[in-house]
Amino acid sequence: MENTFFYNELPRLEHSVSEILDRPHAFKRIPSDWHIVITDIKDSTKAVNEGLSEVVNLIASGSIIAALNIASEAKVDIPFFFGGDGATMIIPLQLLAETMAALVLHQTNVLEEFDLDLRVGNFPVSNIYTALKELKIAKVRMNSLFSIPIILGNGLQFAEDYIKSNYTSLETKSEENAALRLAGMECRWNKIPPPSTSDEVICLLVDALDESKQAMVFKSVLDKIEVIYGSHQKRNPVSIPKLQLNTRLKRIKTELRTRKLDYSLKELFFAWMQTFIGKFWYLTSKSGHKYLTELVQLSDIFVLDGRINMIISGHAEKRKLLLNFLEEEEKTGKLIFGIHISKESIISCYVRNRKADHVHFIDGDAGGYTQAAKVLKRKIIERGRNE
Repeated sequence: MENTFFYNELPRLEHSVSEILDRPHAFKRIPSDWHIVITDIKDSTKAVNEGLSEVVNLIASGSIIAALNIASEAKVDIPFFFGGDGATMIIPLQLLAETMAALVLHQTNVLEEFDLDLRVGNFPVSNIYTALKELKIAKVRMNSLFSIPIILGNGLQFAEDYIKSNYTSLETKSEENAALRLAGMECRWNKIPPPSTSDEVICLLVDALDESKQAMVFKSVLDKIEVIYGSHQKRNPVSIPKLQLNTRLKRIKTELRTRKLDYSLKELFFAWMQTFIGKFWYLTSKSGHKYLTELVQLSDIFVLDGRINMIISGHAEKRKLLLNFLEEEEKTGKLIFGIHISKESIISCYVRNRKADHVHFIDGDAGGYTQAAKVLKRKIIERGRNE
């Protein structure tokens, strides 16, 4: 129990991410008895190309939601990272068995409902350190409502590569208390056009080629993005005027299918009515508008898990300036990057309640993160061949 509340007790830093990257002492080593839990949809590119990008996002979000619901019951805070077609959570040993059991149920449900293969695995943090990889974390306040974990070191990538290359399906643990705990999962918004000040959405992945220089490389990238696109708030692709609820039964059915194997007509009707009434509640009530304001602030558009994962709204001219910078940095061997451009973003949500206890996972349309990762992987392979 000594390390169970490590992330709860980690200080929340008030500085910008760029400033924190300039302060190595701000990062703490994750306890060696914690575990990295990773989910990943196999052949996600194929699924995205078949028009299932929203389903892929919802399944990945469900991985995080299942883990968060278990952690919440134990009053334990855990860091999590959304990746579009998968997710990463770092959890204490106390929660491992229950979390893995829930994720295996999620895996089974996803296969039966959508014929998609969700790979689920875990990796001890101690093995990261044995392999001489680093895994340090800080907790950063992004705004008055939202704090995120940021990671330095290649530990998470090392764990993901190991799990994928040595993957074997997990046997379902038939524990009596095992449950698919996806309460709070919602996916009821239409695709979101960028704010009126923008006309495109960028999904950007940046990897530093030297683990020891990650902080310096990531800081230079974030500083450049700030110069070109403005603040975190200004480049957010989610804005209230562009949010529109989707009341189609097909969308609601997809959400319910992801949450469990069957649902009653009563549950379907209730979910539809809730969504239909919500269209008026958001427009006409103070509490509805407050929720939308919070939704924008609680949108998860920046992830630093040993690699920059970022959603940005802007214009083609700004993108060209960013690409010029990234390509020059890539030529000098400092970093490698993948990028995907779309005209809309996709949102899937975790709503414990509508009073600032919710988080919203954002991806670019047509599998933005998945497509950017495809570009990044190709560059990594090509670089390996040339070395």
